[in-house]
Amino acid sequence: MKKVERINVMMRYINNRAHFTISEIMREFNVSRSTAIRDIREIESMGMPLVSEAGRDGGYFVMHNSVLPEVRFTDHEVKALFIAFMATRNQQLPYLKSRRSIAEKLLSLISQSQQDDLILLNQLLLFEGTNPYNPDLLDLSDLPHPMVETLFQMLLMDRYLLFTIREGEETKSYPLYLLHLHHEKSFWIIEGFDLKEEKKRTFPADQLIDVKPYSPKEQLGEKEIFKRINTGKEQINVVLELGPKAIAQYKKYHPLSVSIAYTNPYQTTATLKTYVDVRKPEELTEFTNWMLFLGKDLKVREMPDEMVHDVQKRFELYSI
Repeated sequence: MKKVERINVMMRYINNRAHFTISEIMREFNVSRSTAIRDIREIESMGMPLVSEAGRDGGYFVMHNSVLPEVRFTDHEVKALFIAFMATRNQQLPYLKSRRSIAEKLLSLISQSQQDDLILLNQLLLFEGTNPYNPDLLDLSDLPHPMVETLFQMLLMDRYLLFTIREGEETKSYPLYLLHLHHEKSFWIIEGFDLKEEKKRTFPADQLIDVKPYSPKEQLGEKEIFKRINTGKEQINVVLELGPKAIAQYKKYHPLSVSIAYTNPYQTTATLKTYVDVRKPEELTEFTNWMLFLGKDLKVREMPDEMVHDVQKRFELYSI
């Protein structure tokens, strides 16, 4: 790393910390002690207010400041940013207006030749959901469900929320502690802990009608909520190992309550662990049908006898 580039990065590194030491700078930037001291002195001379602290490691306190070097993007970084924008089209992501303004600001910072490159890339690269007949770089028209952005704003203030959803022709309200928001196939899935019935509840954000803060008289703390989730969790009785073809089928369709854990960096193998209540015929049939939908590219590591018998019956029917 050249000195000018190192100084710029070091300024941003220092500005994000209230305190740092010479040893930390040496490790982070792989420089000698004398080089670290010279760089820090140069940064001080540029106007960044630092207060030295006597001691073995030569510590520094960072005073509040707004002195930062101008951020410059390399040609590859600019392309990476815009390809990321293109790849997230039609993904129902919130803050659409902000994404558009960011793209416009970045365009104003780059040269005409870089803009031409991006326009060409936008015409050539097609991602899932992209309209090939309208390859406008700034045409980010993938509006999410109108309640999604409201939900994002609410959960940043509090995770105890009252959700009102539409189930068929009925409207129901659930007080939930929000656990996760899943984004799958351009849809948002809400997962929360029902504070009244004390169980997990999952439903699509498209069913959401309203969301409000919820303050129960005796509010359960986060530790207590996770304790009750783990206490009430049924023992896992189905364990499957998925190959690439089964993973592809999983991505096409899977029950909301079922998730997989990838077992290699290339995401070509995965493990699925879940609980199926075999005492409920509908649940058993539904899961068996879905498992057959995954295809033959899977290995069964654990499965209830009732499910084994059900799968065998299905194969017998298919072979007739």
